[in-house]
Amino acid sequence: MLFRSIHAVYADLAENYLADQTYEAGTVLIFGGEQEVTECTTYCDARVAGAVSTNPAYLMNGALENGTAIALRGRVPVKVIGPVTKGDLLVTSETPGHAVAVSPNVNYGLAVFAKAIQNKTTDGAGVIEAVIL
Repeated sequence: MLFRSIHAVYADLAENYLADQTYEAGTVLIFGGEQEVTECTTYCDARVAGAVSTNPAYLMNGALENGTAIALRGRVPVKVIGPVTKGDLLVTSETPGHAVAVSPNVNYGLAVFAKAIQNKTTDGAGVIEAVIL
């Protein structure tokens, strides 16, 4: 039996969606708004779609005109607010387009969309690498 390996330069699986405006890479989006997706503005929103991809390894719905590539799985930059530790679970925050780390001791269900793979020690906004689940 012959096995072949496929290698990609980038690290996420993304799909194009219509967004209500142009968003920077790492912006956390939810299903809703004037189009298909918009930036998050609510804490722990289960409508979370993912984060805007930078360079997807695989892009679905690539023919969609003016689409926004949203990382559905894999490693991408994610905008966050507040301190984050590697391994923290991420949910949407009230800060538009940003995620926030939550306690692993509480069940956040479908609102959890990523795990941090980088630390951030400051209270303000920033960008970290995370794995979209």
